[in-house]
Amino acid sequence: MAKLFYRYAAMNSGKSTMLLQIAHNYESMGKQVRLYTAAIDDRYGSGKITSRLSIQRDALTYDAGFDFLAQDYPDLACVLLDEAQFLTPEQVRQLHRLAHTRNLPVICFGLRSDFRGEPFPGAAWLLALAEDIEEIKTICACGRKATMHIRTDAAGQRLHHGPQVEIGDESRYHAVCAQCFYSGEPR
Repeated sequence: MAKLFYRYAAMNSGKSTMLLQIAHNYESMGKQVRLYTAAIDDRYGSGKITSRLSIQRDALTYDAGFDFLAQDYPDLACVLLDEAQFLTPEQVRQLHRLAHTRNLPVICFGLRSDFRGEPFPGAAWLLALAEDIEEIKTICACGRKATMHIRTDAAGQRLHHGPQVEIGDESRYHAVCAQCFYSGEPR
């Protein structure tokens, strides 16, 4: 029986690398997969899933209006989805339904929370509906397990306010442990 999987972690943990490895494993057995990524994430070009190890694959994109249930999934062994934090709650329900009504495994990779420590709606719904949830580990500069993020401005100063979604890379975002996250928080 297929199910909805959620693999989450802080930035720079290897989520995209893991997704691309899973795609390779399926395809090396002659099975077909479909890759999706968020249209809003254009750091490496639109429709690209890119690992920091310089591995890259083309992918279909989704935005807030995309309907996963309206798509055709002929002879697919798995759906793999990167940047899952950008899913809407309705899209998470669609993916859950897709797994259970079409017997198609759906594996999502993404962040759990933003730079303010607040959950992304897609992540919150994935944590609620996914049958298989796994944290991918990475470390903070201090050596502890990183579970949070901070955003910095062009001068490297930490930001505490701003829009939840602002696409950037490790020059703007840093994975940190909870202790480091709160040590820079205003009281």
